[in-house]
Amino acid sequence: MSVPILKQGDVLIASIQAALSDRELAQLHDAFAEQVGRFRSRGVIIDVTALDVLDSFATRTLRSIAYTAKLRGANAVVVGIQPDVAFAMVQLGLSLEGVATALDLEEGLGLPPRPDFRAPTRPSSPSPSPRSRATSSATHNAASSLSAGWTKADVAAS
Repeated sequence: MSVPILKQGDVLIASIQAALSDRELAQLHDAFAEQVGRFRSRGVIIDVTALDVLDSFATRTLRSIAYTAKLRGANAVVVGIQPDVAFAMVQLGLSLEGVATALDLEEGLGLPPRPDFRAPTRPSSPSPSPRSRATSSATHNAASSLSAGWTKADVAAS
């Protein structure tokens, strides 16, 4: 099964609809690497919403796609990791360290695919309380740290 890669502006999007063989994952990796350069893409989104499992090879390949895209000038986001899949990955010690993730495709598209991107901010009330201003500042600082290449775990630890 070949995974189509769609071009939306300067973003490439692949939605994986079924488990892929190791060969198909390697082909996806190569296709992304080639197309990022050909289309001068600034972003790569890999949607795994339909998957109910991510094995160690698939996890390493997703991480490799993200790192390769970054070396080619694009940022990558993996979207749609299901709760059970995330739980299993944690239990098995599998990590997407250094790779941006988002809950779904809509959120992934909301992250501008640029090296200096900021996470989208949620609208606030007209006159936020001092507590919500502090939370908003902390959220902005966390988003800035993530866009600087930190992982969510690095931000949480700081």
